[in-house]
Amino acid sequence: MSELRDLYQEVILDHYRRPRNFGKSPLSNRQANGHNPLCGDKLTVYLRVEDGRVEEVTFEGAGCAISVASASLMTEMLKGLSVADARALFERFQGAMTGANDGVDSLEDLDKLTVLSGVKEFPVRVKCATLAWHTFKSALDESHETVVTE
Repeated sequence: MSELRDLYQEVILDHYRRPRNFGKSPLSNRQANGHNPLCGDKLTVYLRVEDGRVEEVTFEGAGCAISVASASLMTEMLKGLSVADARALFERFQGAMTGANDGVDSLEDLDKLTVLSGVKEFPVRVKCATLAWHTFKSALDESHETVVTE
């Protein structure tokens, strides 16, 4: 089990050091800002939504390793999904991270997101892992208020 945990930590650090889809997209048609005052994470998520599909997801900002890695993984998972499927993935991820689904969903069957499963053991870090996701949802909803995880 410790080998698996070590592997997950390596993947998180890789996404932190070399985040995927990092930067502002000139083609985005939606965006939202997020802030986690407890940890100091701040990011902006940019989306290009066309014909009911999330065609592009990028982000920029700074934060802890969990926050940046989660945002990087999120962009890879959401790109190309229908808006309905993207919303469903948000709900599954949020429920799995917070235990809101009464253990029905776990991160174990969510492909790349499995590496974040250990974060659940540290409730204060769950806000770091979910910040990008809440910011994504805000951008999808075209809300103009900054997402705050407090």
